[in-house]
Amino acid sequence: MSLSGGFENNTTKGLHNKFNRILKNGIHGICFSAYEEGQQAGDQITEKQIRRRLRILMPHTKWIRTFSCTDGNELIPVIAKEYGIKTLVGAWLGDNDEINKKEIAGLIRLAKDGYVDIAAVGNEVMYRGDLSEQALINYINQVKKVIPTIQVGYVDAYYEFAKRPKITEACDIVLANCYPYWEGCSLEYSLIYMKDMFNRAVKAANGKKVIITETGWPSQGLGLHGAIPSYDNALKYFINTQEWASEDYIDIFYFSSFDESWKVGTEGDVGAYWGLWDKYEKPKFYSKPLSLKKLKRAIKAKY
Repeated sequence: MSLSGGFENNTTKGLHNKFNRILKNGIHGICFSAYEEGQQAGDQITEKQIRRRLRILMPHTKWIRTFSCTDGNELIPVIAKEYGIKTLVGAWLGDNDEINKKEIAGLIRLAKDGYVDIAAVGNEVMYRGDLSEQALINYINQVKKVIPTIQVGYVDAYYEFAKRPKITEACDIVLANCYPYWEGCSLEYSLIYMKDMFNRAVKAANGKKVIITETGWPSQGLGLHGAIPSYDNALKYFINTQEWASEDYIDIFYFSSFDESWKVGTEGDVGAYWGLWDKYEKPKFYSKPLSLKKLKRAIKAKY
């Protein structure tokens, strides 16, 4: 087997079959993309669109991860719980104190009402430089104090937890984003590269549990050094990730559920193509979509 997972003799149809088997059996978790075509972060999202998208994901995942507790995003964990899905709920923190306060209040309210299984206080705040370490730690401690029975963590790139031990110490759980793609790693070496990322986070965590809160591969775009987006590469990366997660009992939230065009503005052309479903909520990698009968059977089996 090669470092890329032994795909040398696999046709696209063969990759589809592997993908379908994995998705049919269900994955640990997926990052929830809420925004429809024409929407972007900060827009109000509706209960209707949340329900429609969660019904698509429900047969295939045990957990979802959310990124905000305002602008309608606060409805996602409530509906997810109704559908029997566990929740890693995030408060989005940036450089606006008023928005931060609303996000933290929303996270606390959802947790107290029983809609949060794991709480994430901020996402890549240190990577963006939006807050000081102490300001972030203060928010983490504020949330921990009022919801002591729920694990509270912070999401950032895997290497930040070694660089910032005070933040790591403040967390109950380490929530690490691991993207071989964004470090220009070729698909061939991406699995071993991701394992190294994870192990570096484990070392920094000093005994605390580590969850990979984001990893994925884009299906289209210009590429970054040796990392080439393509339909087959995205398929192979997903299969490698899920097989490793199953074999080594790693909790992973795959990024992402649905393509979102608005991300082109922050990530370039690849930003629009990280989903397992496209921007119109159609499956990108199925050899054929689940029939209504099979979908109902999968939903029934979940319960």
